[in-house]
Amino acid sequence: MSKILFSHSYYYKLDPKQWKNKTPFPPLGTLYAASTLRKNNYDVALFDTNLLDSPKSILPLLKESKPNYLVIYDDGFNYLTKMCLTNMRDACFEMIQYGKQHNCIVIISSSDSTDHYKEYLEKGADFIIKGEGEITLLELINALEKNKETKDIAGLAYTVNEQVIITKPRTVLQNLDELPLPAWDLININAYKNIWSQSGQEFTLNLATTRGCPYKCNWCAKPIYGNRYNAHSPEYIVNEIEYLQQEFGVKRFWMCDDIFGLKPNWVQEFNTELKKKNISIKYFIQSRVDLLLKEDTIDALAESGLEEVWVGAESASQKILDAMDKGTQVSEIYEATYLLKQKSIRVAFFLQFGYLTETQEDIEKTIAMVKELLPDNIGISVSYPLPGTKFYEKVKDDLQLKANWKDSDDLDMMFKGTYSSNYYRKLQRFVHKEYRKSQGFYNLKNFSFSIQKIKSIVKLGYYIPSAYLDKVALKTLQNGS
Repeated sequence: MSKILFSHSYYYKLDPKQWKNKTPFPPLGTLYAASTLRKNNYDVALFDTNLLDSPKSILPLLKESKPNYLVIYDDGFNYLTKMCLTNMRDACFEMIQYGKQHNCIVIISSSDSTDHYKEYLEKGADFIIKGEGEITLLELINALEKNKETKDIAGLAYTVNEQVIITKPRTVLQNLDELPLPAWDLININAYKNIWSQSGQEFTLNLATTRGCPYKCNWCAKPIYGNRYNAHSPEYIVNEIEYLQQEFGVKRFWMCDDIFGLKPNWVQEFNTELKKKNISIKYFIQSRVDLLLKEDTIDALAESGLEEVWVGAESASQKILDAMDKGTQVSEIYEATYLLKQKSIRVAFFLQFGYLTETQEDIEKTIAMVKELLPDNIGISVSYPLPGTKFYEKVKDDLQLKANWKDSDDLDMMFKGTYSSNYYRKLQRFVHKEYRKSQGFYNLKNFSFSIQKIKSIVKLGYYIPSAYLDKVALKTLQNGS
């Protein structure tokens, strides 16, 4: 049986902001694909790039193992791969070159290659998988092994006589439980644990309970799993958790779904299944404020072990939320935050600046909301156009010189927004400082002997003058934009 070497093209060390966090997650999407092929009797191996710093690292393995196929299969559950960063694209191009030098059939599956398949084919890739990949990959390799035609396999892009062939779209997999558990045994878990030990956080593994997102925020790209929502059963996920606890002693999980627990009663059934097996976990999720307010969702989440929820707050301006087609109300951000805090669940905000028509008033509303609600964490970005979105169509004529960020801390404005890239970079840092200032003042007012709170108070000596200087700089940049 032919050998298949799986890999992916995300290198944390090529994304300095993410590497600094020291909280890497294994390539879950890659592990699903590897387990699917292994279940069908293929000889699979994994070259995990996450903790490495150069594509050249793959060369000794290619030389030694001589795989028939090099499958560069990115983790579609990792939002960082959806950003199509140019550092990772260049790394993938280099890996394609090495695979071809070692006589491999090179197959690519990623958000970026789905959007830019011609570029990957020009670099030497033999096949691009467009969209959800496990079944497409299995059918493709089965056909290649039997020297059969590939034109009837859905979800492919490839060239024949220098002509690009695009096959019909792949129908999404609805029964996710058909997939075997991810091939976790292919990961060097200890290497991940060693990195996490430097972060000061408890070691955490990533799980995906669903695929896709049915909501239609017009800046959000869904090139792999699409604008749909299918879920594993609670039993499947609890069995996977039980396996990971027994094999690796893991008790904390990042549920990396775009939207966790949307299916009616899923969270409640998940809680019941955990109790049946007497399994105790801690976990954190992404969700929407309107979803969290439904029925007893927050109660069931708290009871099942939820520690923290990241919500796409985006803005405190209803005008901006409506322009984004977000489908949420500013009032829901406030209500969900209060309810989560009452249940001692940490709440964190994703915030986005720079969207079309944004004004200084909109920005100030968002800053005021952060200072009033004091979430436990914030993540700030600027609007980032990706192919396949309505937002991209609105600004694509501006994307002349640059259409993708180099790494996740690039924050370059690639279209003509209200202010310049320098303004938004400074704004991102200013908002973080205002947030830390507000935390410090709150902890001073509600003083208790906690090392973390004392540190927060002491740091006011830095954040107060630093935020003031940033505010002055922002005013200058605002006037010059």
